[in-house]
Amino acid sequence: MAFSNMEQDSDDVMGEINMVPLIDIMLVLLIIFIITVPVIKQAMHVELPQASSAPEDSKPETISLSIDQDGQFYLDTTPVDDDTLREAMKVAIEKADSPAKEPALHISGDKNVRYDRIARAMALANEAGVSKIGFVTEPDGQAGTVNPDNLPVGTSAAGQAPATAPTANN
Repeated sequence: MAFSNMEQDSDDVMGEINMVPLIDIMLVLLIIFIITVPVIKQAMHVELPQASSAPEDSKPETISLSIDQDGQFYLDTTPVDDDTLREAMKVAIEKADSPAKEPALHISGDKNVRYDRIARAMALANEAGVSKIGFVTEPDGQAGTVNPDNLPVGTSAAGQAPATAPTANN
């Protein structure tokens, strides 16, 4: 440390850092930590209950609706009319415990089906209270009507599990 002489010119620049205020601050912080650490460690011991934090892995139900080339609705593989389809969707909505478990409607429509039949299926879903609607499609280059006789065992015309309706080429 350099001590200055009062007789020296007061306009001189001091070339050293004054460490005294920094040391004072560090000592104050050290004293605060020395006092507070034992207080923190002497907290009351509480036995906490155990709970599972694993997320519930329940997926919502899906309603598989197929529409063939003639506009016939198939719920899974069962042919249904408009009223039966609406009632089946209402029942599925009522079974849901919460909005997160609300069933989703998966529509598999033949590429040659009239648009008004798909629009009708969506309107029936809306009337029943279904708000999650998805369309099942084939990957590029494979779209079109599939001959079910040429499918491997365990698959359907939509390339999925056997939950879709037969196509018009049966």
